[in-house]
Amino acid sequence: MAATRAQVHAVETGPSPIERYRSLLGKEAWSQFAGAMRAFAVKLRGRVVWNVNSAGRGGGVAELLAALIPYDRSVGVDERWLVIDGTPEFFQVTKKIHMLLHGVSPDGSELSPAERAEYEDTLGRNTAALVELMKPGDVAVLHDPQTAGLVPALTSHGVKVIWRSHVGVDQPNDMVRGAWRFLTPYLTKASAFVFSRKAYVWDGPDGSRVHIIAPCIDAFSTKNQDMDGHTVAEILRASGILSGSDGEATFLRNDGTAGRVRRRADLTAPLPIDARIVVQVSRWDRLKDPSGVTRGFAQHVAPHVDSWLVLAGPTVTSVDDDPEQSEILREVRHVRDELDSRVRDRILIAQLPMDDTEENAAIVNALQRRADVVVQKSLAEGFGLTVAEAMWKGRPVVASRVGGIEDQVEHERSGILIDDPQDLKGFGSAVVGLLQDPKAAEALGTEARQLIIRKFLAPRHLMEQAELITSLV
Repeated sequence: MAATRAQVHAVETGPSPIERYRSLLGKEAWSQFAGAMRAFAVKLRGRVVWNVNSAGRGGGVAELLAALIPYDRSVGVDERWLVIDGTPEFFQVTKKIHMLLHGVSPDGSELSPAERAEYEDTLGRNTAALVELMKPGDVAVLHDPQTAGLVPALTSHGVKVIWRSHVGVDQPNDMVRGAWRFLTPYLTKASAFVFSRKAYVWDGPDGSRVHIIAPCIDAFSTKNQDMDGHTVAEILRASGILSGSDGEATFLRNDGTAGRVRRRADLTAPLPIDARIVVQVSRWDRLKDPSGVTRGFAQHVAPHVDSWLVLAGPTVTSVDDDPEQSEILREVRHVRDELDSRVRDRILIAQLPMDDTEENAAIVNALQRRADVVVQKSLAEGFGLTVAEAMWKGRPVVASRVGGIEDQVEHERSGILIDDPQDLKGFGSAVVGLLQDPKAAEALGTEARQLIIRKFLAPRHLMEQAELITSLV
């Protein structure tokens, strides 16, 4: 491996008070949560918990870390977040690993010796920087395939390493197994492995080191905080998504200060003020199938109901570890451009500004709250935080029965699941049914919010991770 040291980047996060959850959890659950967090802080005194991933913004992992780390810090845990440095070639390799772990080969080939060399060279340079920051006895939580190659050197340095995989498939094929064969030699010395679902555990690790921790959302983050209808409309106007004057589009930042939406989305055309809308928010990723959503809406929704589709994602140049976003966006635009103008004009493709991640979060929050139906027609999904976000906001959800989405949505009780992600007719029929039956849609949304409160908010995740780390130190 190369000896040159990479420039790892620290992502700064301030504290967020856990007291926010006191009224939401109720007396008994709050007492358990607060006690567990205090005990965790005492146990970790003198140690640092390091989270290491490949992007400081964009995507579910970055959002998860941005939400959770401040709560640990507020009770006295010294928890920090580092982002590794990588070349475009490195991120091409890790994107390929990501696709293979979902059972898809982007270029039809297996991982080559040259790709392994690029992977090891980049992570070797990052290791040199990390061992100068971490001390023996610290804990490192390494996220996803981009960081797997860091495990051997950090464990040799005396760091307790937890490797966490946020991706997986329920039924692995040869491509999935090939990707795990690529990663396994780097992972053998990890102290623990964390997966989002039991089905995602591959054959490598022994059971005693495997832990299942489902992701979560933070009810009080900028993306999920309550907004009234006036605020929603003002934010969507200011971002250009909704027709009308800009107004005073303000929101509350995570640190309690006021923010204002000043940047406009890059989009095809604004929505009419009274439009009924179907929304999918995700990165421009082939596995999120934005082209399939567009076709499904055009063929099986637009002919039956007067509604609009909004496909929203980050500005394609803003997510460093996903080099394919521009290509996917071009494909979606091509699908839209080929449609009859009467349907084409009802499909809005929006790149949301990412210069200020909390401004972006406020726009997503407003867009999800304005939606009549939120969809997530993924072909594969590790968990699907956008589904949990929409459910927390009481929105009816139509989503593919894949991966962690199935853990969140109870079919026909807290949302609608489509058994085959490629079934455009079934997808369209489910969306049309909810648009035509507002009472049924409202009932699904009400139950969805209650399910998220019970299972997928930050306190549950914080306690499970605290228990794991405590067991290692």
